[in-house]
Amino acid sequence: MVTVLFADIVGSTALVDRLDPEDVRALQRAYFATVAGVLRRWHGVVEKYVGDAVMALFGARESDGFDAYRAVRAALDIQRALDRRPVPGAPRLRVRVGVATGEALVDLAATHDGGHGAASGAVTSTAARLQEYAPPGGVALCAATHRATVGLIDQRRVPPVALAGKALPVDVWHATGATRPAPAPHEGPLVGRRRELATARDLIVRAVRDRSPRWLSLVGPAGSGRSRLLHELRRAVPTVDDVPVRWCVAHCPPCPEALAPVADLVRGAAGLRADDPPPVVRRRLAAALAGLVPPAGLTEAVSALEGLLARPDAAREAARGAEVAREVLLSLAAREPLVVAVDDLDRATGELNRFLHRLFAAATARSLPLAVVALHRPEWADVLPGARDRRHRLDVPPLRPVETGRLLRHLLRRADRPAAEAARLLPLAGGSPGRAAAYVASLDVAPTDVAPTDVAPTALLPVPESVRREVDARLDRLDGVRRAALTAVAALGVAALGAGVTASAVGRLLGWSPARAVPELRALAASGLLVCRAGGGYAVADPVLREVAYARLPRAVRAAIAGWAGQPADAVAPARRPAAAAATASEAAPASAVPVGPVGAHAVGRQPLPSPATTSGAPWPTGSGPAPAGARTDRAGRSGAGRVVDLSGWTADPDAPVEHDRAPSAGAARSDRRRRREGRSAWGLPRGTPAAA
Repeated sequence: MVTVLFADIVGSTALVDRLDPEDVRALQRAYFATVAGVLRRWHGVVEKYVGDAVMALFGARESDGFDAYRAVRAALDIQRALDRRPVPGAPRLRVRVGVATGEALVDLAATHDGGHGAASGAVTSTAARLQEYAPPGGVALCAATHRATVGLIDQRRVPPVALAGKALPVDVWHATGATRPAPAPHEGPLVGRRRELATARDLIVRAVRDRSPRWLSLVGPAGSGRSRLLHELRRAVPTVDDVPVRWCVAHCPPCPEALAPVADLVRGAAGLRADDPPPVVRRRLAAALAGLVPPAGLTEAVSALEGLLARPDAAREAARGAEVAREVLLSLAAREPLVVAVDDLDRATGELNRFLHRLFAAATARSLPLAVVALHRPEWADVLPGARDRRHRLDVPPLRPVETGRLLRHLLRRADRPAAEAARLLPLAGGSPGRAAAYVASLDVAPTDVAPTDVAPTALLPVPESVRREVDARLDRLDGVRRAALTAVAALGVAALGAGVTASAVGRLLGWSPARAVPELRALAASGLLVCRAGGGYAVADPVLREVAYARLPRAVRAAIAGWAGQPADAVAPARRPAAAAATASEAAPASAVPVGPVGAHAVGRQPLPSPATTSGAPWPTGSGPAPAGARTDRAGRSGAGRVVDLSGWTADPDAPVEHDRAPSAGAARSDRRRRREGRSAWGLPRGTPAAA
């Protein structure tokens, strides 16, 4: 899943006609340099320059689920950057920007600035056509981008438009600006976190009483309830021994403004709002800093903090403001107990980490009643400062099934839904409070507002947009080899209707030896992504992860798996997302990274497809016993239900060249004839593959 940004200059043809070629070159250089700088700042990669248009990718190499947000923020910043940097010899440039989110086949080796052809899929052309419907200086969004940025970007819906090549009108939104996300509401009882809450409370109380600073890390995946635990912790520690405790809380947004959380800490300490006008900011800062800084330095301190609040991304001004903010927080801790909490610290930059470490070290040296509470994912490791007895890690584990059931019943009652629906939501929640709330909220959402995702036969419900982004990002964080192994287990598990998948089955599917598959499967099981079944097989622990991984396979492979399982293709694998009907969700890696097996590692592990070698005649790896009843067997002994589907027998040459899309040549025609003689179609699938392939 990637987000594509396509920007084009308004009226470029008329502008170029009025300029000399030398002036056109100067304009292009200044324009492209400005746009590329904005894109790099928001972690985008320029895929190509087309005339005066720029196409960029977000989330191509790695993703945290906020690629669409960064793309829209970059689109909004492009116009402001052009306004700040006028192009010599040209009037004020206006650009139209289209932003689309969808599936694409991505060549990781080509994901660098100017990596032409790095992405393939309908999402690229959709972004290019959307920009035609953006106003000058504006940004047009597709439905998927709209869903991914609700609550983060101010946007308004416009009438649907007819895009070339689309059978139906396409819904469009215009982005008008960034908004500060409202704090998540924390209503209802706290379920299953009493022990963690008591432990965290005791640590903070000890830090205040002993004047011994503590660093507490609340660690858990997205949706685990870290933010809710912090909310309850603030309520549980309003005072210590009748002394009020000051809480300063910040959140790391998915943006490159390195010191924006420090600005939020200053706002919390001074009682400021983000939309306060400059005169109010100046007056309240002066009042809050009185008594915390020497009178002679009050004016300078207020000025430095104003610069931090106004431009937390400006290197010099923000750095000076951060130094003043650190001294202000230390002075505040000397006057009253202070807790500094930062949520989503895994999104933080090095500047913020250094700020927190220096704050903690200074408080330790001065023996101040201060505690730092950091919230982040388990994958992110912080080098905690200070003595070991002052550093504490508190894991936030998944809820137990009985606790998840209680939470679901409460959420359902609050949504006026039958409590009996908790039974089908329980396996989908997976012990995650955030996922449970997302599924309950999706029950009453209108179909037109729900992401057009696959409806898995075991899930019975569409995957909510927030859950799919989190699961997609979790898959993308795996390296190519383990992602291939996990997707193979997901595919074979769906085909085997939940039976355990053996290492030998995974090995045959990917063209690996069992000796290579076993350690990868064990590593995935150790990380909690797979579970071991009683018979020695493996299964994906999270049913939603299994369905999302399976949905990323090409339709041809899913149809072949469905045919082998003796079921209609739509019973096992419903239609893919309409917005990406012409694309395959994948990230390509070098062909030698994972050898290609029976269905091709480009299908399972998201690798490019080398030229197939001769068939080996190995049976289709089921992982669940003999072929289903009613299956027919071909001359090689391979079985399938109804029509024969033989995905076995591909061995891989790791050094074989990668096949790219190109015009047919004489060599390609000979390859097609050779494949037909060997009983395979021109697409590399065996003869007898269902028509849906």
